[in-house]
Amino acid sequence: MRASWRLSRRTARLVTVVLFVMVLVVVGALVHPPFVVLRAGPAVNTLGDLDGTAIISVEDAKTYPTQGALDFTTVAQYGGPGFEINGWFLLSSLFDPGSDVVPRDEVFPPNVTRESLSRATSAQMAGSHNSAEAVVFNKLGFEEVARVASVVPSGLAQGVLREGDVITSVDGQPISRTAQVAELVRQRPDGSPVKIGIDRGGSGSVVEVTPKKVQGRMLIGVGLEARFPKAPKVQIRAGDVGGPSAGTMFALGLYDKLTPGALTGGRRIAGTGTMSLDGTVGPIGGITHKMDGARAASAEWFLAPAKNCSEVVGNVPEGLRVVKVDTFDEALRAVEAIGAGQGDSLPTCG
Repeated sequence: MRASWRLSRRTARLVTVVLFVMVLVVVGALVHPPFVVLRAGPAVNTLGDLDGTAIISVEDAKTYPTQGALDFTTVAQYGGPGFEINGWFLLSSLFDPGSDVVPRDEVFPPNVTRESLSRATSAQMAGSHNSAEAVVFNKLGFEEVARVASVVPSGLAQGVLREGDVITSVDGQPISRTAQVAELVRQRPDGSPVKIGIDRGGSGSVVEVTPKKVQGRMLIGVGLEARFPKAPKVQIRAGDVGGPSAGTMFALGLYDKLTPGALTGGRRIAGTGTMSLDGTVGPIGGITHKMDGARAASAEWFLAPAKNCSEVVGNVPEGLRVVKVDTFDEALRAVEAIGAGQGDSLPTCG
């Protein structure tokens, strides 16, 4: 009888442990902690294909063979609106040296939805395409016009400027680049009207808009886009990737396709950075993960925005050499030097 009682007690303990583990498993699977996990994402060659379709395709212009790779890099993101992680995924990520775990409210604004987030990142990606094309077309000498793409409802230019207007001058100064508009408006004192020359359907006129300072910037309440009437048609496909950070690599990839000779000399070069209409390379987030992703894809060189250098130092993967760039021209010269085997003297973040 005593042996039977001991056996029952052991069985009870075993059942208790099993039930406890089952509860932990269920709770860990069902609980969605408010955190986001960031890891290295894939590196994608802008000179290559995605699902059998060229990432950068060009119509109505001669293109040239390319070699090597000009990779844009990504960050894999787990968690957030519509993509919640569970407790077990969070726990495993805490012990993964390649993962960063950050509170969700440090990554996403409150109450943002999956749909609105997708629209925002898609718009940013489209903007990076447009900026990349504009910078390359300017570099190649194509005529540019500054077109009004949107007018802020009830804004400063409402009823004065219309979508489709082409801005031809600001305070009498001719406009040959879209970026000039913001540069000239920025110079105006707050409350001082700006005279804007426009072409509306072939008819020219001059209108006035009074800029307003918003977060330190002088704005007139319109969105502009660079148009190039005689430039080739370009389509850039990046799959499900969103955000603006691939702009610099898109610009390099497009330039390589539109000019003779292979920029890379057959080497694999990765990088990141936003691209402004004036050719400025802007800072991005997650650069340490992007460097990891570049090295995992066998890249030996990485172009980093100069403003990200503080995050680069001390975090460069073994076997990867980082070059800091501030502008498209600097990025282009860096790729040409690397392709020619002369990259040793390029500026670094060190």
